Amino acid sequence: MSGRILSPENHDRDNAALRYVYPVVSRRAGSVSVGINLNTNNACNWRCIYCQVPDLKLGTAPPVDMALLENELRSFLNELLHGDFMKNRVPEGLQRIHDIALSGNGEPTSAAEFAQVIELIKRVREGVQLPEEIKTILITNGSLLHRSKVQQGLREMAKLNGRVWFKLDRANEAGMQQINDTKTSMIKVRDNLVAAIGCCPTWLQTCWFAQDGVPPSGKDEDDYLEFISSLLRDGHKLQGVLLYGLARPSLQPESPRLSALSATQLQSFGDRIAKLGLKVKVTP
Repeated sequence: MSGRILSPENHDRDNAALRYVYPVVSRRAGSVSVGINLNTNNACNWRCIYCQVPDLKLGTAPPVDMALLENELRSFLNELLHGDFMKNRVPEGLQRIHDIALSGNGEPTSAAEFAQVIELIKRVREGVQLPEEIKTILITNGSLLHRSKVQQGLREMAKLNGRVWFKLDRANEAGMQQINDTKTSMIKVRDNLVAAIGCCPTWLQTCWFAQDGVPPSGKDEDDYLEFISSLLRDGHKLQGVLLYGLARPSLQPESPRLSALSATQLQSFGDRIAKLGLKVKVTP
C-alpha cells in the first residue's frame, strides 16, 4: 500500500484506500490505531462543533457490508503484522499496533449490526493471531448505550481487552447543547455511562478548548467534577479520564471561533480531576 507517511495530524479515512478500515497514528496512543468507520455516509446523531468530519449530516450508520468489512480488517491486520506498511508509512518509534478502534465519521453504535461487528472483530483477531494485549476500543458519544444490542456488544468487547471511551465534553445540559449540539439530559448521560461501566472498562474522553477566546468557565469545571464525584460516591468505577485539546481544525461552521488551550491550562484542569482519585491522561 503506497501513500503518505502517517502522522497524528493526518487522520484521513482514505489512508489505506478501503471503505471501512483506516490506520492512524494516534497522539494519545503513541502508535498505530486501526480504525473502523461504520458511518461511511458521514452521518451522526450529534454535531460536535469541533468535529473534523467533512460534510457531516444528521443521521445513523448505513447498513454494513459485513463480508467486505471482515475482508478489509483481516487483510489490513495481516499487512500490518507481516507486510511493509509499518516500515514504509509509519514514523520510526511508532511502528506498533495499539488498538482496533470503532470510531470513524459518526456514532458507531448507531449501526444496526454493532453487536455483529464486535463478533466479527473477535473472529478476525483470533484468525490473524493478534496479540491479546492489543485493545479493542469503542469511541462513542454514549447516546445509544441504553440499547440492549449495544450493551451485548460491549460485554463481548470487554473480552477482547475492550475499552469504552465515552464522550463527556461538558457536564451540564446548556454546555452539551453548545458544544455537542444535542438536547440530551444529564440524567440520560449518567444512566448510559453507568450502563457502559457495567459492561466494559470505561474511560471518559473530554475535549476542552476555548470558544471566542474564552476557556470553559469555573462552573463548567465544577459541574464536571461533581458529575464524576457523584458516580464515584455511588460505586461506579471509571478507569479514568482522557483530557485532550484541539489538534486539528474543525470542519464545522464554528471552526473560526474555536482555539486550543495552553498545555498549562489543560493540565490545571487535569490536576483537579486527578484529585478525585482518577487516572488522568492529558493530551494538549
